[in-house]
Amino acid sequence: MRVRTPVFVFVAALLALVVLAGAAASARAAIRISDLDLSLNDRAVTVNIMALGAVPPGFREGLASGLPAHVRYTVELWQYNRLWRDTLVLTRVVERQLTYNVVSKEYKVVSVTGEARAPYATREIHEAQRLLSEIRGLTLTPSIALDPAEVFYVRVFAAAALNGENTLIGRIAGTAEETSLRSQHRTLPRTP
Repeated sequence: MRVRTPVFVFVAALLALVVLAGAAASARAAIRISDLDLSLNDRAVTVNIMALGAVPPGFREGLASGLPAHVRYTVELWQYNRLWRDTLVLTRVVERQLTYNVVSKEYKVVSVTGEARAPYATREIHEAQRLLSEIRGLTLTPSIALDPAEVFYVRVFAAAALNGENTLIGRIAGTAEETSLRSQHRTLPRTP
């Protein structure tokens, strides 16, 4: 029986290289959620999100060549269960797209999914990045639909990708980034 040691060593080295490249890509992830605020009041459950680095520096060249950048926020409302698995109550997806027009030298932010918002055009990349990064007053559900005796929290996943392609290869190459954050536990306010 002949063992093919060089092939095994090559495959092992290639696998280690892919794992290290993935770790390096995740270590330099530019997008991160800096502020997540869950508000449970007597009318509705609302969320405010602020993500920093929604347009990482690696996206600038792709934007200048005409590729759109997409930022997708997946907001999940969870019910905390102390002795069992937590229950997913609902999921909302908000996606925005950033394009650059070479002729007019303007950035345009358009809401693709999850919200009705007029397109916004600006000449400043920082203003466009601010519009992509902020979600204010996203209403998840009316408070009447929730049990006031239960404890809830929100989990947010944010993903940014050139041309909307968020794959492992894209994350390794630096054309896609993703992150997540979980809020603190909250209860509905008691009404007298």
